[in-house]
Amino acid sequence: MTIAWVFPGQGSQKIGMADQVLSLEGALERFELASKIIGRDLLAICQGRDECENHLTNLNDTRNTQPALFVVESILVDDMLRQGRKASLIAGHSLGEFVALYASEVFNAETALELLHRRSELMASEGGGAMTAVLGFDRKQLEELVNQTDGVVIANDNNESQVVLSGVPEAVSIVSEQLTCKRKIPLSVSGAFHSPFMQNAATNFAKELDKVVFKNAKIPLLSNSDPRPCSDGALLKDKLKSQMTNGVRWRETMEIMVKENINTLVEIGPGNVLSGLAKRSMKEVTSTRISNAQDLGH
Repeated sequence: MTIAWVFPGQGSQKIGMADQVLSLEGALERFELASKIIGRDLLAICQGRDECENHLTNLNDTRNTQPALFVVESILVDDMLRQGRKASLIAGHSLGEFVALYASEVFNAETALELLHRRSELMASEGGGAMTAVLGFDRKQLEELVNQTDGVVIANDNNESQVVLSGVPEAVSIVSEQLTCKRKIPLSVSGAFHSPFMQNAATNFAKELDKVVFKNAKIPLLSNSDPRPCSDGALLKDKLKSQMTNGVRWRETMEIMVKENINTLVEIGPGNVLSGLAKRSMKEVTSTRISNAQDLGH
């Protein structure tokens, strides 16, 4: 059995997701560490016990979403590693790449949370953008519309029939309205993530990354900006520096996993977005999910 571990990003969060992992060893300590770093009670936010009138809106704030998803997913990873489970390849979707780097022992949990705290604040500061998912379209028409419309790019190339557009709200609207597609879904985000409009945030975040030593990965990792298997810590850092402004090349990530003879894909974290994409795009690959303590045999 040749296994790949994958980690979801923003959009997979939900109120109550923390409750599914709190019984696992080190869970409370990980939430306490995160709360200390971000200056807010992250567990209360995940459980809907915070003082915000709309609990989901507070969890959906990228400054809370990013550390929350990392904590939940990293707790699951810790238990899998304690059980001796192994993967041949590893990848994460956007924010999930930080969990993949952690799982590959490139850096520790405290470093990851400090980086995500800074990353989320920088991304939140670059407001004014928009993102829309489009499903069931003609790729040639999509690429032509994007190429002839200033201010919009393909942010997430998830599979042959699902991409996310990112950019200036008017430009994103123009392309999504003119595109012949089965469905379009505006996303609840505060900025044009994974687009050139994140350049200022990316430049500042690169300075934070330069302060951190990236160890060589114990598991070859497929980065969002360059999904070729890589274990070199310095290269993985360089790839991460371009993640904010480049699209998430998930369609290619899945294609490479197939070429690398992956036969089992395990999505680790809340939701089923990545395993769902795999079922549609990796027909010969078995996909499964681990999202709570019960899935780990507890």
